[in-house]
Amino acid sequence: MSRALARRVALRRPRKDEIETLEAELAECDDQARRTELLALLEALKAKAKRIPFIDPIDIRYRRFETVPKPVAQAVMFCLMDVSGSMSEHMKDLAKRFYMLLYVFLKRRYKHVEIVFIRHTDRAEEVDEDTFFHGPASGGTLVSSALVAMNDIVRTRFRPADWNIYAAQASDGDNMTSDSGLTGQLLTDKILPVCQFFAYLEVGEAANYTFDMPDSSLWTLYERLRNEGQPLSMRKVSERGEIFPVFQDLFKRRAKQERV
Repeated sequence: MSRALARRVALRRPRKDEIETLEAELAECDDQARRTELLALLEALKAKAKRIPFIDPIDIRYRRFETVPKPVAQAVMFCLMDVSGSMSEHMKDLAKRFYMLLYVFLKRRYKHVEIVFIRHTDRAEEVDEDTFFHGPASGGTLVSSALVAMNDIVRTRFRPADWNIYAAQASDGDNMTSDSGLTGQLLTDKILPVCQFFAYLEVGEAANYTFDMPDSSLWTLYERLRNEGQPLSMRKVSERGEIFPVFQDLFKRRAKQERV
């Protein structure tokens, strides 16, 4: 293996962290010219990585490896979002950036990834990506409606035995007080037991907005569930620049938990 390392260095094989850094920058980049440049650079690096194998046959000339067949890895990513009137375009943009980072992470980890978009007010519906982020909606806020929709879709289309299930929920924290009991029950009994990872992102307005105010009803509920031992990841963000550090922190913590 030491010879394999020397060969990769000599041939300047792109490092994994180089590609991951560029993918993360691409996920947060708004400038079209820079996005085009990043896409071209990523394509070139990945092509070069394929031309220079991580392990060449000469590297294992005197070693013997047994091949073990593995099942095809596949994952489904559920994007849940409150689209009631209190959710501004800025808040939706923060959520979109987090979803993009999660998708990039899953694409590197699994051979096949599907995305399910569920938006809700006081009722939930599965929609396409454009409607999810830009379609008009009106009504109150019932978080349980999104969890019911997700549970139904998991049961009918994504058996946990066949799929790795990930979910990311974005909200400004509003929820009807009367809905807290059902929301907590659905999470505890139906959603979290089948998820590899569930993240809650509470989004706020930029500039003059501060999270130094009493916690929202949804944050309070989720924090109580987490303190009771439920596997919930939670963060608050109000600026674009906070998204990538929050994402990194969440998955560093997840990696540590998996190693324990």
